[in-house]
Amino acid sequence: ADTPNDARIAREFGAEGIGLCRTEHMFFNPERISAVREMIMAENAEQRGRALKKILPMQREDFIGILKAMAGLPVTIRLLDPPLHEFLPHEDSELRDLAAKIGTTLEHLKQVRESLFEVNPMLGHRGSRLGISFPEIYQAQARAIVEAACELRKQGVKAMPEIMLPLIGERKEFDILAAQIREVAAAVFKERGIKVPFTIGTMIEVPRACVVADQIGAVAEFFSFGTNDLTQMTYGISRDDSGKFLPDYIRTGVYKKDPFAELDPVGVGELMRIAIERGRKANRKLKIGICGEHGGDPASVKLCHRLGLDYVSCSPYRIPVARLAAAQAAIEASQKQAAFKDV
Repeated sequence: ADTPNDARIAREFGAEGIGLCRTEHMFFNPERISAVREMIMAENAEQRGRALKKILPMQREDFIGILKAMAGLPVTIRLLDPPLHEFLPHEDSELRDLAAKIGTTLEHLKQVRESLFEVNPMLGHRGSRLGISFPEIYQAQARAIVEAACELRKQGVKAMPEIMLPLIGERKEFDILAAQIREVAAAVFKERGIKVPFTIGTMIEVPRACVVADQIGAVAEFFSFGTNDLTQMTYGISRDDSGKFLPDYIRTGVYKKDPFAELDPVGVGELMRIAIERGRKANRKLKIGICGEHGGDPASVKLCHRLGLDYVSCSPYRIPVARLAAAQAAIEASQKQAAFKDV
């Protein structure tokens, strides 16, 4: 859920929090996209900082609305995830308008756009890699989240933000970014004269993260499986392009199910099992859920129950189906336990 209205709808359907709030969706607002593009086209940290000062109050207002709609419930906010080129204009006419707004030339903006081109952006400069290269982006987003939570606490609203770092595959990445977030939070608390609780965790979507989950789990406060990307990287199949050949795999019986529609229990599920086992061995209090599209699929929800996840998240309108599947999974588990006792 990415807007206050989405959050309200989700709550009406029985949601017990937001497992994925995607901050990049807020950037595409027509009133904001110019500032975002100015940030991307910046040639140095100072220019980037000026653009981020325009974006920060916009994001803060978004977070105030979402956290208020979910008062008393956790809201997992993912920091910027997609590659930067997705925010750039495609037409030269749009680039020309942007050049006039930010005081540069069309040729320069074309060069910047070309420099951001990636052959395979799914595996490129995105997620926490952006935070490592441009720390001021994640720092500004963290400030917006913490300021929003402080503002609401002063109003007597219980805000419960969970800050999620996407695409972590190495503990050192997490250590660097989490330290920066905590430093920003400490500064905000001092400025505002109030403290609010928050947690920092990661999206587990890189297969390597599953294998080294004990190292990451020792410092993260929660895991959230991004099963869309984890499936893509495990299978080596692009979800966006697989429509050309995946039906042939289903038709010929190579795959029993579309792995992007129903979680693969053997491959992806095994990676999840490894991550859960190793993560919780390092941190017994580790909160674990999923935030991929699979969270609204009944068979996938039941697999998550068997794996021992704390929650699943899905789009607001899929909540009734997910809740029913979760209930069925609990009943099935209790029936098996009862049958085992009888034997």
